[in-house]
Amino acid sequence: MTKPVLPPFPISRPRRLRRTSWVRDLVAEHRLDVSDLIWPVFVREAGTERAIASMPEVTRLDLEETVAAAKEAARLGIPAIALFPQVPMDKKSDDGREATSADNLVCRAVRALKKAAPEVGVMCDVALDPYNVSGHDGIVRDGVIVNDETVAVLVRQALTQAEAGADILAPSDMMDGRVGAIRQALEAAGHKDALIMAYAAKYASAFYGPFRDAVGSKANLGKSDKRSYQMNPANDDEALREVALDIAEGADMVMVKPGMPYLDIVARVKQSFNLPTFAYQVSGEYAMLHAAAGNGWLDLDAVMMESLLAFKRAGADGVLTYFAPRAAKLLRGA
Repeated sequence: MTKPVLPPFPISRPRRLRRTSWVRDLVAEHRLDVSDLIWPVFVREAGTERAIASMPEVTRLDLEETVAAAKEAARLGIPAIALFPQVPMDKKSDDGREATSADNLVCRAVRALKKAAPEVGVMCDVALDPYNVSGHDGIVRDGVIVNDETVAVLVRQALTQAEAGADILAPSDMMDGRVGAIRQALEAAGHKDALIMAYAAKYASAFYGPFRDAVGSKANLGKSDKRSYQMNPANDDEALREVALDIAEGADMVMVKPGMPYLDIVARVKQSFNLPTFAYQVSGEYAMLHAAAGNGWLDLDAVMMESLLAFKRAGADGVLTYFAPRAAKLLRGA
């Protein structure tokens, strides 16, 4: 019996597509670009503490420094900055009233940024945790975070930010119905072009610790937690229900937070809704990469870029990351 003549082994050699850098670039399925980055910035009052011990190379910026950061974002091509305030203790209250003041730290920063670097988008966090003596995202009554009373304050906060010139309003509080209430109020007030990026799937995560240090809510929160309103890390179908509600209520974009531990959620959200989808590479993710690199265990630039590319591969249209200026410089060869 004649044996069949087989072609030389192997017929397919996938390594051919990995042999040189130009071929790898040519067939790359996903790419990271500076335009994919949003830079979270912590804003402080002049004369207050600048350093954030748990976030290497990140500092709280006063208004003058924040303006300089916006100009740097414009120079690097970073499309947007997200503002997070460190509110002095004497401005905190049990009803978060400072959040609705037209002269609060965030609103002053928005006006300064839009004047100094109008080409850079400004995103504002809509939540009460920096302003509450409790450290919670909502108003506390008899030990309970009350939903509807909180939403009423969030609406006033969002309107105040829009009137200051904010381009993107980002409700991060996880109260029920807040996106719809904010959208209706914006429309009624004539802010029809204001964008809403909803923190639609925000989990009660252990990765937020350094952020709470940065905005000064950790001490206020104490041993309390946010599990009665932020999502259970065990759930993924629930994330799709939350996203669907926010889209129906008028969100233009949605966010998953945290980032890398929840790439499966990013992928499901993008595949299910095909709406602009963002991920937040949160403070704990940032800090642990820095810590490992600081010990010589990892190459910081390499793991930074790999982690950011992972968000794109999962389906994210963009990433909020404290690495934004560092990554932008590498991407631009600056």
